[in-house]
Amino acid sequence: MSDPRRSLRAGRIATFGYFGLNGFLLGMWIVHIPVIEDRTGISHAVLGWLLLLLGAGAVAGMQIGGPLADRAGARVVVPLGAALCSAAVALPGLAANAWTLGGALLALGIGNGVLDVAMNANAVQVERGYRRPVMSAFHATFSLGGVLAALTGARTLSWGWSPAATLGAVALAGVAVAALAAPALLRRDALRDAAAPAPAAGRRARTPRRIWMLAVLALMVMLCEGVANDWSALHLRDVLDASAATAALAYGAFATAMTTGRLVADRVAARFGSMAVLRYGAATAALGGTVAALSPWIPAALIGWAVFGAGLSGCVPQLFSAAGHHDRDAVGANVSRVAGLGYLGMLAGPAVIGPLTHAMPLNLTFFLPVALCIVAASAAGILRSDPESPVPATRNPADLSSADGRG
Repeated sequence: MSDPRRSLRAGRIATFGYFGLNGFLLGMWIVHIPVIEDRTGISHAVLGWLLLLLGAGAVAGMQIGGPLADRAGARVVVPLGAALCSAAVALPGLAANAWTLGGALLALGIGNGVLDVAMNANAVQVERGYRRPVMSAFHATFSLGGVLAALTGARTLSWGWSPAATLGAVALAGVAVAALAAPALLRRDALRDAAAPAPAAGRRARTPRRIWMLAVLALMVMLCEGVANDWSALHLRDVLDASAATAALAYGAFATAMTTGRLVADRVAARFGSMAVLRYGAATAALGGTVAALSPWIPAALIGWAVFGAGLSGCVPQLFSAAGHHDRDAVGANVSRVAGLGYLGMLAGPAVIGPLTHAMPLNLTFFLPVALCIVAASAAGILRSDPESPVPATRNPADLSSADGRG
């Protein structure tokens, strides 16, 4: 008979592996974008349109993967999504023109969407087993996977490896990791209370209003992330006249603070509650965005982008966790709603800022994400815990000693 603690620990490690793999796969595609763009002979404008296929595929994959995870179990769908995403990452390296690249990106988006929602649904199950917040650490691992991809891609490009060779090797390695980590994932019913009723077969309940509210908040927060991803470096270059090398530090400051914040956000949530993480995190992000937007000095702007990333770091994991814990029999479907709308926000963020620059200076457009952060902070009360959730909405001082004593 297997040790439940050991199984839970192994399931958590495997989940870390899938989050890291997802970040690595997407990162390897990103670092090869310039080379693939040149190889296919497309313009920046065409590439922009093709990237929409990546986003559309991801949203579609989330809507497929979520309900499928509820029916078949995340233990089945996570490795399937990881294998699909791994295999699809090789396709852009083989593309010869805009049409084949578009098809490759659509396939990669679908694989990414299935893996994303399934691994988040699985993370909710692991969090339920630990009875304390662990979601943010998984998202930090995703970010670390992207960092590893940047380092790996830079090295292989310096060696003169072709995108087809590099991404093909990554695809084979990803499929191997997907298969090897699968047995360690938690079984679907591993944490179900024996006295709890089994989910009704074929149940198709309407999505609760609370899930849609969480999804709207995810859209707001991830729109802010999208703005920082695509416009922070341009802000320093175009508004503050920084050099290209210095301007790149803006995104670096944001991404580093985001990753670091996610590494500590679980402990903060365990101590003060998930509602506090969203409320004070979003408020901190609003402050950082304001500093970045108004600062006439490059160092202060870099600090502002770092504070913006630190504030946002724990917000999305809390929203995903709340969606997953709302109904243990509809984890995948609920997470897919929140993740899907959030992903649309991340895609929309950069697109919204562009037209606004025709009416005002670039730095002033950043008050749109600042305003959305303020709204998110004001609406943090939506994270009041469900009875089944192991993640506290708030913590009383009397509870802190027991929270600190958990392993």
